[in-house]
Amino acid sequence: MQRLTLVLTLFFTAVFGSISPFGKAFRQNAFGQNAETASVDSSAKPDLYFPSQEGPWELVDAEHAGWNESQLESLADWTGKQGSTSLLILWRGRVLVEKHWGKGLGASTQRYQRMFVRLNESQQAIEDVASVQKSIVSILVGVAVHKKLLQVDDFVSMHLAVGWSKATREQEAKIKVKHLLSMTSGLTDDLKFRVKPGTRWSYNTAAYALVRDCLVASSGMSVHELTRKWLMDPIGMRESEWIPRAKSITALNAFGFASSARDLARVGLLMLAEGEWAGRKVLHNDRFRIASLNASQTLRPNYGYLWWLNDPVRLPTAPSDMYAANGALGRRIFVSPSEGLVVVRLGDEPKKGSAAEFDREFWRRLIAAKQ
Repeated sequence: MQRLTLVLTLFFTAVFGSISPFGKAFRQNAFGQNAETASVDSSAKPDLYFPSQEGPWELVDAEHAGWNESQLESLADWTGKQGSTSLLILWRGRVLVEKHWGKGLGASTQRYQRMFVRLNESQQAIEDVASVQKSIVSILVGVAVHKKLLQVDDFVSMHLAVGWSKATREQEAKIKVKHLLSMTSGLTDDLKFRVKPGTRWSYNTAAYALVRDCLVASSGMSVHELTRKWLMDPIGMRESEWIPRAKSITALNAFGFASSARDLARVGLLMLAEGEWAGRKVLHNDRFRIASLNASQTLRPNYGYLWWLNDPVRLPTAPSDMYAANGALGRRIFVSPSEGLVVVRLGDEPKKGSAAEFDREFWRRLIAAKQ
């Protein structure tokens, strides 16, 4: 019955105009919430909506989709008060909640100020999304694997010149791409040898950045070119780019990935659709995609290939099948296939508590809003 109601809702939207998921007051505080009425046909996921590359994004009526409107509005207001600059929640690809707060409410931290890039024409923040970029690179690796430019079992030295680390030549020669993807390279943050690869899990941004170097070396393109060709253009990302970081934050990773909530939501939707976009395969290698969203090693089983997993449970308030791209200051792309949800949060560090505490409370409130 709910599905029939949703279909009728979308029909009347096409005929009579946009239907907002919230009341008038909420619409006035949000940006870019016009309804997209074009029909979408995806053979793989017929119930998913994919926004066009140009024009507005289709909305879904909260009540008809089985969500409590007032609780969602309360969730959005709470999120804004917690240092957020953008919140975007998609349900089966359609906008369920969208709200933006420019550069945020109140004073921002110095770290946020360094990572803020600009406001777009709709006054929505574009930010260096920190380690969310790791999951972007994971997708790019999947494309490179499909193109047979590299494989996860390749030794890194097959793609980078000897001396890419500060380990000895013999130690360096044993490190594989999969060790960089799974945070088990055995290197320190300054790329010195610590332990045999595959024997210790340690979150290592400097080692991760070498994955990007392998992509550049194996493809013969710059990171800008390959990201646009392999990911951004196919799914309609228009506000993202790799940017050089200020000298004060380049010790581990010289490039930031600047993006908006809507561009990141497209990434989440691509993953929700199992690597397809409107019936077109973008991430062709299902084997790599599935491997990236499962435990990549036994030392930290809730870490895949540059994606965080919720099985074993990290966020007890979130669905167990949820996975995430996590960045500093609480930047997030959450994807829950069982709930049909993609959630993007941008902004500064939460005003109260840690980012992990924010995530737990956010998901508690979001799931409570489901009718």
